[in-house]
Amino acid sequence: MGYGGFRGGVHPFPGKDITKEKAVLEYLPQGELVYPLSQHIGAPARAAVSVGDEVLAGQILGEADGSLSANVISSVSGRVRAIERRMLATGVISESVIVENDREYRPDPGIGKARNPEELTKEEIRTAVKNAGIVGLGGAGFPTHIKLAPGDDGAIEYVIINGAECEPYLTGDYRLMLEEPERILAGLWVILRLFEKAKGIIAIEEDKPKAIERMREAIREKGLEKAPIELCALRTKYPQGAERNLIYAITGRKINSRKLPKDAGCIVCNTATAHAVGMAVCEGLPLMSRIITVTGDAIAHPQNFRVKIGTNYTELIEAAGGFTCEPEKVIAGGPMMGMALTVSDVPVTRTSSALLAFQRDPVAKVKPGSCIRCGRCVKACPCRLLPLKMWQACKHYNLELFQKLYGMDCYECGSCTFVCPARLSLTQSFKEARMMVSNERKRTGTLSSDPEKQDRIKGKAQRQQPRAKAGGAIR
Repeated sequence: MGYGGFRGGVHPFPGKDITKEKAVLEYLPQGELVYPLSQHIGAPARAAVSVGDEVLAGQILGEADGSLSANVISSVSGRVRAIERRMLATGVISESVIVENDREYRPDPGIGKARNPEELTKEEIRTAVKNAGIVGLGGAGFPTHIKLAPGDDGAIEYVIINGAECEPYLTGDYRLMLEEPERILAGLWVILRLFEKAKGIIAIEEDKPKAIERMREAIREKGLEKAPIELCALRTKYPQGAERNLIYAITGRKINSRKLPKDAGCIVCNTATAHAVGMAVCEGLPLMSRIITVTGDAIAHPQNFRVKIGTNYTELIEAAGGFTCEPEKVIAGGPMMGMALTVSDVPVTRTSSALLAFQRDPVAKVKPGSCIRCGRCVKACPCRLLPLKMWQACKHYNLELFQKLYGMDCYECGSCTFVCPARLSLTQSFKEARMMVSNERKRTGTLSSDPEKQDRIKGKAQRQQPRAKAGGAIR
């Protein structure tokens, strides 16, 4: 069954051929591991260990602290060397637990116990997901145990597994669907047990026919042909995998930044998240690793790695053969929504997806021109916003106008920047404006239109240089 698309979007160079046929390799870290206590949406976890403590793989290092938080799990055994502030790939500084890896990978005796989800209550399933430290692995990092507790289970009509992986160059989810589809289905089946009226939808873009066929085979092998599970092919277009676009393409229902998928009767999980849910509930294994695509024309041997959370990016570069030359651009994540790195000495977190290295950075050599009001950004915007007017508001630090233009509905997909003939840094401006609005709301609970306050925000923004910039569209 094919599904329609959405208004707007673009078709960037996919770049997936480099690694899509590369089977996932297990990488065991050599150096110390860094576990940020804030690698999810919501409050940072609270350190559950002290310096000098011996820890085991699967042990909780940070306990969820507050109603919106998530556990942080050790992926190795060793000793806690320090608890200190470290920089992440996003440029954010986070309190982190530093573990000296003993390379023995001794498991915590409390993990690895198989369970039959049919014999578990809803509360036991949600508790297992919470204890496992699972968050959205598609990039957002929303705590999964909270997503799976929407309040009214009977109002959920669709559980959508997002296998679109529309971001260029990324192939981790694709390989997961080819290599471990049964675990993805196990996770979907567990989630469906929470919502008796829901139908499971596995959504994959049409440019991944092998993944579609492999998932279809897995459904037959597990005897789920008559189960409320449907496989759907989506039109190939970026950003098809964005949550709002996905819900609209499948159900025709619309949500904005002030609503959650549950408001449209939907639960949306990335394929890797569903895989982690299946592992946690059925096999008793917490989230300790994820797949990272290391690719680009400056990487000697591009590869998909299964990487333990906390591993240093520098190790992954070396594992992929190092650089073929000094790259002009290194990006954590994809080229459309990732963050450009100035250093690789940062840890892999639960929301990491890729590390890209390019010999040339065409974006850096482009000199921005003036907006010619061509309207291409408006046509490309999947959120139906007015990027050209939002950009003017950002230029003058008019955050009140930015909000009136629904700037907070922007999810920074980069489509407007990709098509802009003037090469304006639209997405970067929106990212910074959204961050300033969020920070001001947290500080005051509102955003005043007082000119003096706007001047203060403008002055602060001009003084602060961002530590990391958006990857930008690779043209």
